[in-house]
Amino acid sequence: MLHCRFVWLCCVLPIALSSCQKRHPIDNGQDSEEFKPILKQASWYFEHNQIDYGLVYLDSAFATLPRPTINDKFRYYGINFVIYNKVKGDHEKGLAFADSMLLYAKKSVNEKQYAANFAEANFARGDAFFDMNRFSDAYQCFYQGYLVGKNYVNNEALGDFTYRMAMIMYKQEHYNLAAGYFKESYAQNLAGTDGFVPFFRRQEILDNIGLCYKNNGQLDSALHYFDKTLSYLDEHGYKYPEKAFNVEMARGVVYGNMAEVLTKRGQYHKAATLLKKSIAINLQKDADYRDAQLTEIKLGKLYLDLNQRDSLKSLLELMKKQFDTLKNDQAEAEWNRLMASYFLKDKDYKKAAEYLLAYDEQKDTINKRLTGLRESDVTQQVANYENQHKIDTLRNNNKLQKIYLIAAVLITLMLIVIISLIFRNWKRSRNEVILVNKLNQQINQQNAILENALAELNISSREKDRILRAVAHDLRNPLGGIASLTTSLIDDDDFNDEQKVLLVLIKDTSYNSLELINEILEATNSYNANFKKEMVDINSLLSNSVELLRFKAAEKDQQITMELLKEPRELYISREKIWRVISNLISNATKFSPYGAIIHVKVTEEDDEVKIAVNDHGIGIPDHLKSEVFNMFTDAKRPGTAGEKSFGLGLSICKQIIDKHDGKIWFESNEHDGTTFFVKLQKQAA
Repeated sequence: MLHCRFVWLCCVLPIALSSCQKRHPIDNGQDSEEFKPILKQASWYFEHNQIDYGLVYLDSAFATLPRPTINDKFRYYGINFVIYNKVKGDHEKGLAFADSMLLYAKKSVNEKQYAANFAEANFARGDAFFDMNRFSDAYQCFYQGYLVGKNYVNNEALGDFTYRMAMIMYKQEHYNLAAGYFKESYAQNLAGTDGFVPFFRRQEILDNIGLCYKNNGQLDSALHYFDKTLSYLDEHGYKYPEKAFNVEMARGVVYGNMAEVLTKRGQYHKAATLLKKSIAINLQKDADYRDAQLTEIKLGKLYLDLNQRDSLKSLLELMKKQFDTLKNDQAEAEWNRLMASYFLKDKDYKKAAEYLLAYDEQKDTINKRLTGLRESDVTQQVANYENQHKIDTLRNNNKLQKIYLIAAVLITLMLIVIISLIFRNWKRSRNEVILVNKLNQQINQQNAILENALAELNISSREKDRILRAVAHDLRNPLGGIASLTTSLIDDDDFNDEQKVLLVLIKDTSYNSLELINEILEATNSYNANFKKEMVDINSLLSNSVELLRFKAAEKDQQITMELLKEPRELYISREKIWRVISNLISNATKFSPYGAIIHVKVTEEDDEVKIAVNDHGIGIPDHLKSEVFNMFTDAKRPGTAGEKSFGLGLSICKQIIDKHDGKIWFESNEHDGTTFFVKLQKQAA
């Protein structure tokens, strides 16, 4: 018997189980971990012929999966296909499940999954069409599976295709062709993965090659492959102890096939022994009873040839009882033929005719199913599909070539346009370069004029500063004399009150003018002079500045508080100029703070810098004046809280000094909360 009788049960289900390894919860193109126990339990039910119960369990358990993967769904429909198409014989429903397999195969998440599942789904559809005698559709599906295996170098898919081609050739009784396909399938399976399913398929193919040689009359070759099958089972079967029963059933099938060859050789006793061993194995519960019954037919024919009538009669009666529960059309037809032969030997022609007529009817039914298959030329159809595929490929290549040609033409046109634009732009650029050169010459001439003007301006500025210093210096002495003289006159009793008021006004005006002259001299000196820098302790400098200004703060009942560094820190600065900056900031704080206010001076270290902050709670700086605070002769000057005069030069001088120290000066001010001036100086070495 052709060795494919229980592959659907002991092979197809383990295919799903064999890929169930530990998974991540994401869909990575394989079965999920949650699906593994469901497949295992369903497989147990199916292997123990609890088909309907297994289907109910599979449906209900699958519905509980929270997030089934693509492969989970593919396997679920694949198992349903096997059960309905192979077991129940409902090929229409089997085809529907195969279509669902194809749908999920097309949703594969990676190339490997697509190649395996798309080929398997097409083979399943082909099997359904084949069983429905729609051979042309079946061959086309088989060819689609073959193309996937070929294009993705998938040996399993190629092996499945050549296996099916071998089976078709065998059923069409083209045994030489079938043997060739089986050998090719065996080689492709050897190049595939390991595991029980590939192992079982390989031993099956070896046995089928032996059957091809047996049916072709090449008995020595047949026995060679049967022996090779048994050796293969012995060498590898022990690796799968959980499948020991399946391996033993496979041996039983081979025993039955070997017995046919031995019978043809006249080795009847040895043949009978192998047939009985085969029947004893496969007539067990959950075994391959169809093979057992066909093997019983072989044993019956042997009894008939040996004229062992009693043994034949007992066997035929036993088989009749089996047919009540185990249906097997092919075995029943051969049973009727044996019964007819039995009664012919008894010369009971009437009964013999009845059984012979039943045999003919059953055989006609079986032959009708094979008529369409035998009339179909699968080799030619596959060749046609191959040619059509080549034509489609050429057509697609032609389309691609046309697309490439059009693209090349468009690219050429674009290149021509680009070259034209480049040439035009080059000409334009050349003209523009000439124009730019002329403009550059004009700019250079203007720069020369500007440089001369700048040089004259610098000379003029230096001359202005010299004149300004000279004027300020010349004015300082008479103004100082006026201030001293008016101070003396105020203390003289020869003047009335009105005259003394005028003298006070002259004195204040003189002192204010002296202060303005000093500010002007300081501003011009700070801008032009080079500072003499030295290492100065910043704590000491701040303390000195604050102590000298406490008397001025006391005039308005103000207090100056200090927060110095915990450790002395020397900076490379101009002692005189930085003292000037700090004194100016503290003076401004007292000037613009109300009576009784507190001015806080704080120094901190930040990385490679020292930050000095002078904070007051005075009148603050309005937003519209903040941008002008550090300008010389700024309009941001305002009188102090006690009417103190402001010339608008102090902060400009401070900024010049800090800039020359590569430092930074800024402020934060609010009209309601006062102003804080900040100074940052580098901790650079001398």
